[in-house]
Formats: sequence, C-alpha cells, structure tokens
Amino acid sequence: MRIRFLFLGLPLFALAACGGKATPTPSYQQELFSTGPSPYARTFEAPTKEACEAARRALLSQGFLTTMVQPDTVDANKNFQPTPETHVVVSFHVVCTPGENTTNTSIAYVNAVQDGYALKKSDTSASVGLSVLGSLSLPIRSNSDAMVKISSETVPAGKFYDRFFTLMNHYLYTVPRSSPIAGETIRSEALAPSLILNSPELTPTPIVVQAPAAAATAIHASDAVAASAPAQASSPMQ
Repeated sequence: MRIRFLFLGLPLFALAACGGKATPTPSYQQELFSTGPSPYARTFEAPTKEACEAARRALLSQGFLTTMVQPDTVDANKNFQPTPETHVVVSFHVVCTPGENTTNTSIAYVNAVQDGYALKKSDTSASVGLSVLGSLSLPIRSNSDAMVKISSETVPAGKFYDRFFTLMNHYLYTVPRSSPIAGETIRSEALAPSLILNSPELTPTPIVVQAPAAAATAIHASDAVAASAPAQASSPMQ
C-alpha cells in the first residue's frame, strides 16, 4: 500500500512543480563579455583626436546636441516625442582610445541610452456641500502635470550602431577638413635698415617746426617788405 501511495503521489508533485512560475533571469546575466568583435566598437586608421572629431561631426549632422566635447570623449543628446504624452531622450557617449597593434589607429567605443518619459496628470477633488444630497465630490484637474521618467535602456547592438560608424567613417575619410595655423608658426621680422632708406615710399618726410620767436620775426619781416614795395614804385613818377 505504501508503494502504491508513493506512485500515486509522484504525478501530483510533478504537476505542482510545473504549475509554479519560473524565476525570471536578471538582465545582467545575459552579458557574455566575449573576447570576439564588439558591436559597440570600431577601429579606425586615424589618431584618437581625429576619430572623436569625426564622431562629433557625425552626431551634429543628425541633430544631436553635444553636451561635453573633449579630445577623447564626446557626449550628445537628442529629444524625441513619439506621442503628445510621451517623451524620449537618446544620450550618446563616445570614447576614443589608441589602437592595439599599429600606430596612428584608434578604437571608438559607442554607447547610446534611451530614456522614456510619460506625462503624469494629477487630479484634485473639490467637495461641494448640498443640504439634500450631502457632500458631492467633483474632480477638477490641476495644472501640476509633469513628465515622469518611466524607462531607461541601453540601445541594443544592431544596425543602429552600424549606421553611426558608417557616418563617422564618412566624416573621417571623405569630408575635407582645414587645419588651423598654429600660433607658433606665425613670426614677424623687422625690415633691414637699408631697405627703409633706399625706398622712397617707406622713407618718412621730415616735418620742420619753427620756434614761436622765429615765426614772429619772419612774419614782421614779410610785413615790412610788403609796406616798402609801393613807396619804391611811386618815386620815379615824381
């Protein structure tokens, strides 16, 4: 009898085990940390500074607003509004590091996080007292609506990052860039004295300034000459 009871009880235990809910696997357990090629990284044949500059231009060309730009780091955000009551922010983070084996190469690591927001409407109620019906509650919507963060998730690997790396490669190798002139290369040198003396255009014209006493003497002398001129002209006629 005991053996028969055990055989009859085994199916019941099996059904109870199958009917229970399985514990969900945490999301972080899905991280493989594989040594193979990473979908979030790409190698470029350019120094780290030029790689990050190409990443900055690629993000700016797509409407992203850069919040922090450093020689090896670029952060940018872009806002989306799928519906009137939802809001999405995509935050881009790019880090450029030197290459592993060869010189003048760099590795760009990219990570994008999508934050979701929803409009939270808060309603308040006002009570109106009536002598017959008693207290009547009427819902009145207040103006304290706010966007509440409801989700935050890293954009999964896929074509999203492939398109970004393709555009980054375009700005790195296709679009021409002008290099600014370094301040140390600009020098000013004085002309040789012989060039200044032999060039009439560059030779300054001296300005003679008379002393006040000499100027007054010259004026009186000119007045005396002008006064004596008519007297000498009239003497032969007499």
